[in-house]
Amino acid sequence: MNTSVRVLVVDDSAFIRYTVTKYLEDDPEITVVGSARDGLEALAQIPTLKPDVVVLDVEMPRMDGLTALKRIMIECPTPVVMLSALTQRGTRATIKALMRGAFDFVSKPDVKIDVHTVIEELSVKIKAAAGVSPKTPPQPSEIVSVPRQTKRGPQPLQKEDALIVIGASTGGPRALQQVLSNLPANLPAALLVVQHMPPGFTRTLAQRLHETSPLTVHEAADGDRIAQGLALLAPGNFHMRFSGARRISLDNGPRRHHVRPAADVTMESAVEYYGAKVIGVVLTGMGTDGTTGAGRIKAAGGKVIAEHESTSVVYGMPGSVVDAGFADQVVPLPRVAATLIKMVKNGRPGI
Repeated sequence: MNTSVRVLVVDDSAFIRYTVTKYLEDDPEITVVGSARDGLEALAQIPTLKPDVVVLDVEMPRMDGLTALKRIMIECPTPVVMLSALTQRGTRATIKALMRGAFDFVSKPDVKIDVHTVIEELSVKIKAAAGVSPKTPPQPSEIVSVPRQTKRGPQPLQKEDALIVIGASTGGPRALQQVLSNLPANLPAALLVVQHMPPGFTRTLAQRLHETSPLTVHEAADGDRIAQGLALLAPGNFHMRFSGARRISLDNGPRRHHVRPAADVTMESAVEYYGAKVIGVVLTGMGTDGTTGAGRIKAAGGKVIAEHESTSVVYGMPGSVVDAGFADQVVPLPRVAATLIKMVKNGRPGI
């Protein structure tokens, strides 16, 4: 019985369609069942071809990837992996696609990127996506939200304030948006965020998160100081750790779990300086990054929140934390922010 993953490749470039199809077909676990030049052709073919996964270009004529993604999620829900161009416009559209339900993305192969590396990454993500049911965004009634507040900007971190370290991978951008948008501007904590994502995309993600959250969100730079109400996002290809009690340092140290940045690196460094004041949050993602860090946090007397399987796009990272016995709370995504607020508050009024 043929159990290979059925894939539809959608791109307006004949070269990209040919290249992606040719190399994917070399994988015995993948079968390319068709190709389309734009979103309209893709929508016409999906009901007949019934692909397990759609590989979808971001920028196309007639119907672009964002529009096609929205209609796919409504008319014929199918996991989608986006093909992103390494341009400012491409990165912005890709982040929007991830917020709207795309499973993941890869950068398009070009003369600067080894095609074999891209196809290998694409194959892994296609196979992971094939086993996932597309997650619909939570309904307003499911979300425990915080009243909107005007940004007040970063404030000096107080001695008793918490330090929150959030780790995420596949499905993370949308999860991060929901969590950060529901945290209050006056939350007495500093935040460090590690999202597995290549260079170029983390800056766009930080800008998007800043626009939708009462907190101040920046892509971290070497030497940045942590502050109350400030969330620093680790830049692609850099580990983020502490250099002293209040400053962040970035480095190109060895990859952990084949990724850089890694949540484990940031969590372990946070524990060295903040001990029991650290709260770890492990959201959706493939792999086990965050488990070792969560163990360090627990051993130091801190707290750990893991996203529940019911809302995780991929339950790998949070599931690993739960299986290891390191999670103090296991909650669905709509309740992560409220749970985090309660942990930070710890009996303190006025939040």
